[in-house]
Amino acid sequence: MLCLLLPYLVFERKAPKVYDNRESKRRCFVFAVLLLWLATDWPLGLLGASYLASAHMVQFLIYTMAVAPLLLLGTPEWMARRLLGRLRLYRLAGRCARPVTAGLLFNAMLIATHSPWAVDNLRVNQLGSFVIDVLWLIGGLVVWIPIVSPIPEHKMTSYPGRMAYLFLALGVVPAVPGGFLTFASFPLYATYELAPRVHGLGATTDQQLAGLVMKLGGIPVVWGTIAVLMHRWSETSRAESAIERTRRPPVSGIDKECQSSNDADQ
Repeated sequence: MLCLLLPYLVFERKAPKVYDNRESKRRCFVFAVLLLWLATDWPLGLLGASYLASAHMVQFLIYTMAVAPLLLLGTPEWMARRLLGRLRLYRLAGRCARPVTAGLLFNAMLIATHSPWAVDNLRVNQLGSFVIDVLWLIGGLVVWIPIVSPIPEHKMTSYPGRMAYLFLALGVVPAVPGGFLTFASFPLYATYELAPRVHGLGATTDQQLAGLVMKLGGIPVVWGTIAVLMHRWSETSRAESAIERTRRPPVSGIDKECQSSNDADQ
């Protein structure tokens, strides 16, 4: 957590004088780090790593649906450009920001990190759990770049395109593995099947609950974001229509008479 927060605060001291919205962006970034801490530390981190598949799924949702977009919203444009420039990742970020690429990478990460092989081999030690956490965070950042990237050229410009992208990448595709977990009649993960039971919750019931969390947990975020995009789209369309009306030349009296005579002839 300190490796995320301290460099951000140090970089912020070098902000240009024209930098606006410093307080709001800082609040978003700090809140994202606090959520990341909540999802990683005790008790949720311990339950998700060793005991409950449902806690594992709650962690995944917090990482990808809350922490990742808040980190992007809390990062100003100048800081993102400087960071990508120093790490020489600008071209890679631009390629990953393509909607098809971002959606495919995120869902490939989702399926890989929730496969029985990955869970049973990585969750058994701290390093493996850390790898899963890092993959979740990177995948969440990648999938949200086309929507809320701090760099304008990495964001999608079309509001309908953004809404369709969110619906497919974060709504439709994740429901497939979620449905498989929900309707499976036997435990898929040996790590959670053999773990001591928490409050008497059975392994199969816990797995079905994890599937429901995957299917339904992201709906408020996805559809809430789509609703915000629809509102902004309507406001932008109204503003553009008003600008077009103001740019039209006024119609004189002679033009009105010619128009009315033409209408009568027709």
